[in-house]
Amino acid sequence: MDPIASRALGAYNDALRRGAGTGGGEMPSPLSDATAGRPDDSFSAVLGRAMDDAVATSVQADRTSMAAAAGKADVTQVVTALTNAEVTLQAVVAVRDKVVSAYKEIMSMPI
Repeated sequence: MDPIASRALGAYNDALRRGAGTGGGEMPSPLSDATAGRPDDSFSAVLGRAMDDAVATSVQADRTSMAAAAGKADVTQVVTALTNAEVTLQAVVAVRDKVVSAYKEIMSMPI
């Protein structure tokens, strides 16, 4: 795995453990043993939860930036929120690239 994808995946897993985008509540990793066997553990459900978290991280970065523009947030908070959003975007792009690569590989298989 390339270093950017590895770092992004690690950051995403850390965000999931912290409950990013869920109001601060604890949320287990979608691939952990605690969630194994649930009916909503399909690939689309896991991917949907990941995308919801990615959007929530981006929205939080926007809110923090707006709060800083209004003088209600510290620069450190803005940098942290924007870095989290950037790492999340890198993770989304890495997953997209892997999905496209897998699709191309499947389509090139002989029948």
